[in-house]
Amino acid sequence: MKKTKIIGTIGPSSESDEKLIALYEKGLNILRINFSHAKHDTTRELVARVRALNASGKTDFSLLLDTKGPEIRTGDVSEKIPFSNGEEFIIYTTETSPFPEKKSLFCDYALLAEDVKPGWAIEIDSGLFHARAISCHQGYVVARAENDALIGSRRHINLPWVVLRLPGMTDKDRADILLGVELQFHFIAASFIRTAQNVHDIRTFLDQNGGSAIRIISKIENEEGMDNIEGIADASDGIMVARGDLGIEMPIAKIPLYQADIIRACRERGKIVIVATQMIESMMEYPYPTRAEVGDIFNAVKQGTDATMLSWETAMGKYPIEAVGMMTQVIQEAEGVTHWGCTPYTDTGLRERDIEKKALISAAISTANILGTRAVIIFTKSWLLARLAAAFRPDVPVFAFTGDERSRGFMNMLYGITAVALENWSQTHEENVTHALHWLREKQLFTMTDKVVIVTDLERSDREIPVMEIATLSDMLE
Repeated sequence: MKKTKIIGTIGPSSESDEKLIALYEKGLNILRINFSHAKHDTTRELVARVRALNASGKTDFSLLLDTKGPEIRTGDVSEKIPFSNGEEFIIYTTETSPFPEKKSLFCDYALLAEDVKPGWAIEIDSGLFHARAISCHQGYVVARAENDALIGSRRHINLPWVVLRLPGMTDKDRADILLGVELQFHFIAASFIRTAQNVHDIRTFLDQNGGSAIRIISKIENEEGMDNIEGIADASDGIMVARGDLGIEMPIAKIPLYQADIIRACRERGKIVIVATQMIESMMEYPYPTRAEVGDIFNAVKQGTDATMLSWETAMGKYPIEAVGMMTQVIQEAEGVTHWGCTPYTDTGLRERDIEKKALISAAISTANILGTRAVIIFTKSWLLARLAAAFRPDVPVFAFTGDERSRGFMNMLYGITAVALENWSQTHEENVTHALHWLREKQLFTMTDKVVIVTDLERSDREIPVMEIATLSDMLE
C-alpha cells in the first residue's frame, strides 16, 4: 500500500461512475472540485454520486473544494486580439479605454496603475504573454509586449512583486464555501492566501456557518504568501504548493527552493502538505510521462509530502486513469527507498493533552520499528491522533479506526494512514480493539501470529487517558 496520497481534479475526462471507480482502483484518494469552473448544480449531482459509490464500498473518496480566489483577469473581447513582440498597448481599469484608437486590454484590478511601477512585469494568460509597464497614469498603464500572443476573453493576469490590495475571500468564494458546508466537504483549498489573517477570516466564516469541521488547505501562489509562510503554516491545517501561479509570480528557477521551504514549514509543525501542478501533464496527450515528470513525483515523495495532486491530467486529459496509475507506481518506487524512522517535529499549536498523545504515538512507532511489528493500530474519534502519527512519517503501516465517517474522510489525506470507519464503534476500548482486529483478519491483512502496537484512549473518571499496548492477534481474538 502506498503511503503518499493522490488528489485528482474531476472534470469531463473523469466524472462518470465508471471512471471514478477505475481512478480509485488505481490509487486516487481525494477528489478535487475546482470552483474556477465548477457549477453548484453539477457539483451537487457529482457529490451525491460519489457518496453513493463510497457507501457501496466501490470507492472511498474524500472531497476537496478549491476556491477561485481573488483573481485578476482581462475583460471580454469579441474576438482574440493579436500582439506582436515590442508593440506598445494600453491596459486600462476604467469603464472604457481612454484611447479607443489604440490596441488595449481591460484589467479588473482597479488599483493596477497605482500598484505597478514602470519597468515591472505584467504576466497575462497564465504567463503565456509577457508584458512590461512603460508608464503608469490615472486609470491606465502603457505596456510593451515582450513576445507574440493572441489574447481572448477573461485571461488571467499576474502581477509579480506587487502586494495586492485584494480581499482574502470574494463573494463567489463565500457562496462556494457555503456549498461546501452544505455538502460536507472535508477540505477547502483556499486560493491566493497571502497572510495568516486570510486563513483566520476563512475559519471565522466557516465557524459562523456550520463548517467548523472543514479543514483549510492554504494555497501559496505569490511572493507575499512566501514571505508570510511561517504564519500561514501556523494558521492552516495544511498548505498546497501551487506551482502554477507561483511559477508566474516568482522566478521559475526558484520554484524547487520554494517547494522545499513550504514542505519544511509544514513538516516542522506536523501540518499537511500537498505538491501540485504539472506533475505529469504530458499524459494529457500521451500515454506515458516524461522522465523529468517521473523525477518530479519521486522528489516530492522523498521530500516528505503528504499528497501529490493531478489537475488537468485527470480533469481534461486523454489518459486520466493511466496518469493516476503511473503516479502510484512512481510513489511506490520512491517510498521503497525512503525511510523516515520516526521524524520529530515541534509542538506548535498543540494543547498539553495533545502533546501527551504525540509522545505516546512517537513511542508506539519507535516500538513498532524496534520490535518489527506488522503495524500500529490507533483509535480516534476525530483525526487528531492520526494527524500526529502521520507527521512522524512512519515507515510501519498505521491503521486508524474511527466511529465517525467524516473523520475517516479527513484522515484519507494523511501520509501513511489507512483510515477505517468501524460500523460497530463502541464506547469501550476492548470492544473496538476486537472489532478492528477482526476487520484486519477479514481483509486478510494479518495472520493470527502477527504482533501489533495499539494506541487508544481509555475512559477513566470522565477523562481520556492515552495508552499503548503490544499484542499478538491470537492473544486478543481468542
